[in-house]
Amino acid sequence: MNSGVRLDFGRAASGLRALEPSCGPVRLVAVDGHAGSGKSTFTVLLAEALGDAPVLHLDDIATHDELFSWTGRFLAQVVEPLSRGHSALYRPYDWSLRRFGTPRTLAPAPVVLIEGVGAGRRALRPHLARLLWMDRGPEESWARGRDRDGPGLSEFWDAWTVAESRHFTDDPSRPFADTVVRECSTGYTWLPGPGTTASTSQFLTDSDRLSPPY
Repeated sequence: MNSGVRLDFGRAASGLRALEPSCGPVRLVAVDGHAGSGKSTFTVLLAEALGDAPVLHLDDIATHDELFSWTGRFLAQVVEPLSRGHSALYRPYDWSLRRFGTPRTLAPAPVVLIEGVGAGRRALRPHLARLLWMDRGPEESWARGRDRDGPGLSEFWDAWTVAESRHFTDDPSRPFADTVVRECSTGYTWLPGPGTTASTSQFLTDSDRLSPPY
């Protein structure tokens, strides 16, 4: 079994910048995976390699009442303005107060990262330059998430796992991922994803695939 090649964040960042824009002047790059799979930590590192690229966390878009039915708002508030080269304006949801907060802008930078469960859903894929999938299974991911959030949110997690399972059954992301990212003891490794197509703009090149992990 191919364990992948160690991910060089600098090289990955250069490859992403070289992609064709996918949403107006913006290259939207999605990082999807199960809740608790390590998406946020990975995205922070990738954003830093990109020179502090803007990051939109889908936790700011979803709500208690719209765990996954936020697509319309996302397209209207984020995709539509970015596609015209304008800044997006959205109100991040406060999970403690159960209401939307102060409006926040998202500039049409060369690369914008979208991180969260459902970032690679079918309604968003036409606007993405790349889809990355964090390759950690649901049970392990959810256990990590529960441990992180503590027993006070156990009831929420019970409902979340049902909703997430239903979402990925109806609208899977992994089969369309360009790159599969795996966390390991020395960082991250990557593999071409199921949705990879031959392209000179792939930042995972033939030489990467043939090189041994290091």
